[in-house]
Amino acid sequence: MEPSQVLIRPVVSEKSYVLSAANRYTFRVHPDAHKTQIRQAVEELFGVHVVEVRTLSVKSKPKRRGTTRGRTRTWKKAIVQIRDGETIPIFQGLGALEGS
Repeated sequence: MEPSQVLIRPVVSEKSYVLSAANRYTFRVHPDAHKTQIRQAVEELFGVHVVEVRTLSVKSKPKRRGTTRGRTRTWKKAIVQIRDGETIPIFQGLGALEGS
């Protein structure tokens, strides 16, 4: 699996922004990707050194719109900690949201 297939997109939320201050970045990843693949993908795509990778499956939630019932998709999330002093440029624009 190629690195661009392993990492789907960054997760941008309040919690992920707080974690980014501690050099932990959150990504939505391919459901079949394991920790070693995630580590290699982040290191190759962003040129940083990964210290730790934690993964979890986000369970689906029931949703309703009128009388139609359904569920959201289940997806996999990875929280990646990188070496002190290094950053990932995708999350640099989040500092502008802090003043809002």
